[in-house]
Amino acid sequence: MKIGITPKKFAQMFVRTRNGSEAAVRLGAEPSAAKLMEAGMLADSRVKKEIRRLDREDMQTLCYVKTGLSRLAFGSVNDAAALVFDEQPSYEKIMRADLFNVSEIKRVKGGGVEMKFFDRQKALEKLVELDPELKEISSAERFMRDLISGMGGESGSETAAAAGAVDTEGGESGNG
Repeated sequence: MKIGITPKKFAQMFVRTRNGSEAAVRLGAEPSAAKLMEAGMLADSRVKKEIRRLDREDMQTLCYVKTGLSRLAFGSVNDAAALVFDEQPSYEKIMRADLFNVSEIKRVKGGGVEMKFFDRQKALEKLVELDPELKEISSAERFMRDLISGMGGESGSETAAAAGAVDTEGGESGNG
């Protein structure tokens, strides 16, 4: 059976899965022929070129996502707070306000305004998930905590100090 898997379609699926055999099967190839198709497609210069192009686009999109998450995690809510406390904000003041961190605005029955903000902690967690370097640091820290908590016979702070994770005042040491 002849299947019409084009280099462009294969490249698009490969960028999503990062697995050539899986990409071939998802595009309709028989599982028994997937490895052979993977080898042929990944050797094709058109496929390589398309993968590079899609990766560049993906990096641009990832950059936008990281920027947005950074704004949520570290951005100011001063403009939003000023609007809440302003009795009659002008149209211009509302339009100029940076409300990026605002997730919801409601008028309450008593005549006030209720604002909810995006969760900074969740934004930071997502940033760590998206940044391989931060993810490695997080994994290493988690491993050290698990290792330290798994050591028997010593108190937690003594064990942590012995492992070099805590200074004598009980605060964390390191870069952090």
